Amino acid sequence: MTDLIFATRPSALARWQTRWVIQALQRLHPGLTCEEKVITTQGDRVLDKPLPEIGGKGLFTEELEGELLSGAVHCAVHSLKDLPVEASQGLTVGCIPARAEVRDALVSARALTIESLPRGATVGTSSLRRSAQLLAARPDLRIASLRGNVDTRVRKALEGQYDAIILAGAGLVRLGLESHVRQWIALELLLPAPGQGALAVQCRTTDEKTLQVLEGLDDAATRRAVTAERGFLASLGGGCAVPVAAYAQAQGEIHLLGLVASPDGKQVIRVALHGLDADALGQQAARQAIAEGANEFLAMGSAK
Repeated sequence: MTDLIFATRPSALARWQTRWVIQALQRLHPGLTCEEKVITTQGDRVLDKPLPEIGGKGLFTEELEGELLSGAVHCAVHSLKDLPVEASQGLTVGCIPARAEVRDALVSARALTIESLPRGATVGTSSLRRSAQLLAARPDLRIASLRGNVDTRVRKALEGQYDAIILAGAGLVRLGLESHVRQWIALELLLPAPGQGALAVQCRTTDEKTLQVLEGLDDAATRRAVTAERGFLASLGGGCAVPVAAYAQAQGEIHLLGLVASPDGKQVIRVALHGLDADALGQQAARQAIAEGANEFLAMGSAK
């Protein structure tokens, strides 16, 4: 009899992440039996449009959450940055394991970096957050939409369909593709998405047995850090319609960096705060960003 059934998306990265969680739990609970149920989400099906055009929130999670709520599965493993900040009724994040690589990475068929890209070079990304920060540093660049699984995007870069592409470094490391990285991009140049590099294992709030199994894999420092980051995003309104970035480290005090930008990168608001309460810190950072003019950018996103 299977102890836990995990919902997972069909991509190589999603399958890797789910198997990693299963193996980590089996090390903590010898004899635990698990199986995977592959679920295709809207984000997997619609690959010919930029993410903000097809809704943003829940694109990679809604169908998995439906399986959880129906009782068909016990858990779903998500990249935390894909999980909407508004908690779904009846569901909770049972554990957030220790975070992996948080930086974005540049992949190119040529030995290029952001600084050495030729004027007018084409850079592929599906993220408004990345494109706004890239344009803030290099307004001459041409940003082109990039969709598909991690391995597909890397292949497009190596084929020369783009001068370079930018994607989350954690996915490249997890899939053993880090040899293709031409540049690990400094946080000063490209601040990550809230929750980037972290996994979230979701389950039903009433499933005490599953929650007890998951709790041993939870990393307290990572949870505090990403709670501050996601609190910043939530207090700004959440979603993908506005470029928002955040990164926090929790070592005693939580140190939070936040960013809100105009989509064209011409205006960037940065905040840096520290404190002990993750939720309060995220809210405080958002209030500071709004006081410095972020409402103008947030209005742009809500008008779309």
